[in-house]
Amino acid sequence: MTLWRIRATVDDRPGYLSVLTASLALRGVNILTVQVHTTESGAVDDFLVDAPDTLTERDLMAAVERGRGRDCWVARSEARGLVDQPTRVLGLANRLVRDPDILGELLRSLLAARVVTWRPEVVPGGEGSGSASPAPGVGRSSHVDGQAMWLADPAGGCFEVRRTGPSFTPAEFARAQALVELAATVVRGAADRVTLVLPDGAELTVRPATVDDLPAVRDMHERCSPASRYRRYLTGGARPTDAQLRRLLEPASGLSLVAVVPATAGESERVVALANLVAEGAMAELALLVTDAWQRRGLGGALLRRLTAHADRAGYAALVAHTQADNVAMLRTLHRLAGPRQIERDGPLLTMTVALSDGGGIVPRDLRSRTQAPAAVEA
Repeated sequence: MTLWRIRATVDDRPGYLSVLTASLALRGVNILTVQVHTTESGAVDDFLVDAPDTLTERDLMAAVERGRGRDCWVARSEARGLVDQPTRVLGLANRLVRDPDILGELLRSLLAARVVTWRPEVVPGGEGSGSASPAPGVGRSSHVDGQAMWLADPAGGCFEVRRTGPSFTPAEFARAQALVELAATVVRGAADRVTLVLPDGAELTVRPATVDDLPAVRDMHERCSPASRYRRYLTGGARPTDAQLRRLLEPASGLSLVAVVPATAGESERVVALANLVAEGAMAELALLVTDAWQRRGLGGALLRRLTAHADRAGYAALVAHTQADNVAMLRTLHRLAGPRQIERDGPLLTMTVALSDGGGIVPRDLRSRTQAPAAVEA
């Protein structure tokens, strides 16, 4: 017996798949796995089969055509094809997390591609250019056209993937784009993880927060005084719920950073600060909580500067921060942020808006001429 891969399109109607499988069975073909990809032109059935040694590629194509299949593609396969697709993709993702530089090699393996090329320019993908539409959140540089695929690289440019056959399906497109985005996330996470040395010589690790940090961040809130929690949340010293913390750790739009004291022989790793950048439209709100023992050591300012740089790169127009008028330490930290600013007072609450250097050309008009807040507010 010989292993073959067969791909064919059938009408997406009840019973048509069974007609195709019956036609293969009449030739003694044993179907080992089957995947069905829904496309605009019909259901694309992808089989891994074990066929008698006497059957040729032409024989298998004839059996498919008798089973009402069309656009048939047949090729010899190997034993590794017996691994189901989800397991195979997870294995590739595991390798990618360990070494994101092998993305091209993994795309070739995943898609049986002839060539994978990274291109610095954006390749426009217009409507009607292929069988797969861009995935949610993916730019027009992602599309499929038969045996060619262009995958948007979140870091810029795109990957061009080509193979001799068969045509790419929407499912293959989605898997490949997910792999590209995973690689970008791994690289970005490694780049954003830094060792921060404070003026007093203390060293911490600063990195993007994830929901896995929830227990450590919950413990950090326990170690903060009610006064520190009140200054952060402006609603008393109560601790936020786990649901609220999850939203802060991974905001829908924006970035959260944690400052972590590395583990030592006598103590486990501890989160000592949480800084949040929560975006809404062209504006992004800053917020900060530092445990009492680490306050007034330069940590809060370092975290806010990193969030400000991220907001500037992301193209936000301005940053907004809310604090009490008597929170001198926070006000001094905010005043060190570069850019024109304005401050509004509502009783004991101050709202500072800081224009960013770029902001995509949409810096609020009333901020462009302001360079600092009134002296009465700074006190």
